[in-house]
Amino acid sequence: QVQVVESGGGLVQPGGSLNLFCAASGSIGTTYATGWYRQAPGKQREMVAEITTRGTPNYADSVRDRFTISADNAKKTTYLQMNNLKPEDTAVYYCNVWSAFFRRDYWGQGTQVTVSS
Repeated sequence: QVQVVESGGGLVQPGGSLNLFCAASGSIGTTYATGWYRQAPGKQREMVAEITTRGTPNYADSVRDRFTISADNAKKTTYLQMNNLKPEDTAVYYCNVWSAFFRRDYWGQGTQVTVSS
């Protein structure tokens, strides 16, 4: 059974930084994509940053140059470094893993990020 667990959210002041951590356990195959999504109250879930199965990082325009995604495939872990956070970054952040072998998504339970003074 595959489990995806996020950690690292919290409350931070505008301009501050947070690091999110995601770990997947169970069999997801050797080829997979991973990414971070977020959902603010009253809004749809949106992609924040992802790493494709070819290892290419992609970012939403709103976070490019502020957020950095990285992954350790051997450990099945994904990180999101968030700098210069803004109040509009406030949301529940979800880690996603897409398995190329099983051709399905796995989601974590989400971690709250609140940017407020």
